Amino acid sequence: MSGRTERVMRTAARGLLGTVGRASKGVRIGHRHGFDSALAHDYVYANTPHGLLGVLGAGRLVDRAYLGAREARALRARYALLQRMLREEIAGRGGEIVVLDAASGPGRCLQDLVAEEQPGGQLRVVCRDVAPEALARGRRLARERGLPPGALTFEWGDALDPAPLPGGLRPDLVVVPGLYERIADGETVRASLEALRALLAPGGTLLFTARRGRPADEAGIWPVKAGFAEDAVSSRREASGRFSVTRCATV
Repeated sequence: MSGRTERVMRTAARGLLGTVGRASKGVRIGHRHGFDSALAHDYVYANTPHGLLGVLGAGRLVDRAYLGAREARALRARYALLQRMLREEIAGRGGEIVVLDAASGPGRCLQDLVAEEQPGGQLRVVCRDVAPEALARGRRLARERGLPPGALTFEWGDALDPAPLPGGLRPDLVVVPGLYERIADGETVRASLEALRALLAPGGTLLFTARRGRPADEAGIWPVKAGFAEDAVSSRREASGRFSVTRCATV
């Protein structure tokens, strides 16, 4: 979430905390880890209300309202758009496809795709994040879903200072969900895109999300400054207009 999203969600939740809001799982996660955290995003994506006061209790009702807020709905629309664009990339490739989720959180987006029968090649996913608790949640989620061993690995990594994959492995796809939505400095975005571009295999593609009004949403500027050809950069926007997903291709 952006700083604005953080403020909107926190303001809405603050009025509830003194009463039944404490029983809302989503509100508790937001205040414990931050409403812009990977764990808060993951809870919004899952979109299943929980509360401490029982199935029909007030906590669950508050949680449903939290998950039904405009910002939450827009985040899920952005999530769906990113998945759709990833499916398109995967369908156009064959063999083993190496995917680096450079700011994965628990990695639910790629886990969904691994769980599906994808047309195209077989996925090998590396999920990286700077939050150990998000990586731990991702490992638990993958086990609970019974995903194939070795299909996903979780490791610490910073998309703003990305390290190469072990063993000289180069990703065919790199995805950066959420991170740039929180960054107000365009040069920071450019440096990250440039470093991630250097990791890509020949013919690889980078996808990243952005929020309207943030530098990363200026798709014709920062990816080009990072070394991508202008005609190889394109963006799509989810229905609310708040979020975009940008595709940067290499040759």
